[in-house]
Amino acid sequence: MNWKMIYLARRNPALAPEDFAQAWREHSALGRQCRNVQDKVLAVTQCARLLDRVPAGASTAFDGVNLLRLRDRQAADAIWNDAETLAIMRPDEPRVFDRYVRDFTLVAREQVLREGPAGDAVLVGFLRRSQRVTAADFERALAQAAVPWPRVRRMVLNLVEPGRPAGYDFDAIVEWWFDDDQALCAALGAGDLRRALPLLLTVVCEEGASVFMATGVSHRRP
Repeated sequence: MNWKMIYLARRNPALAPEDFAQAWREHSALGRQCRNVQDKVLAVTQCARLLDRVPAGASTAFDGVNLLRLRDRQAADAIWNDAETLAIMRPDEPRVFDRYVRDFTLVAREQVLREGPAGDAVLVGFLRRSQRVTAADFERALAQAAVPWPRVRRMVLNLVEPGRPAGYDFDAIVEWWFDDDQALCAALGAGDLRRALPLLLTVVCEEGASVFMATGVSHRRP
């Protein structure tokens, strides 16, 4: 089973939107000084919000999504108490983000629904389960969902663990990967992207509680 830490970030308001990705890369580089980060976080994919040609229905209230693949489930807890991380990375977090990273990070187990390459752009959906639907039926519906856009190269379902930060009460995070931002925007078209997801958004998800982020990859490791 693959585990991830996934966060939905807002930038420090003092940063201009176009400066956020670079500040975020600088922050990530500090992780090279933290042995436990290097050992426990196997891969990092920073995805900054598209600033041009934002698809209708995509959020502009957040600035980025980070997808961190972990060595195991325990790493998600251990990293918050790591002395090097607390000394090196945490003091830099307010420079980049509007709050500490722990306050907007979710832990999830990954299930690949469609194998394929992770391109340079990804639409990420943060979904909350409808109270009318059981957790088992919610998971089953997401796992069986059809790929809504023909240009999607890879589709990933992440089921979120309990213990979520306040304001981030999502039950699942879905990744739809495209070759690049042009392919993403062309696939989604001019209409509201949520119209392509009627089953998810009207049957199994809580209405109005989902957040969709249209992003481009701004940094990867390895």
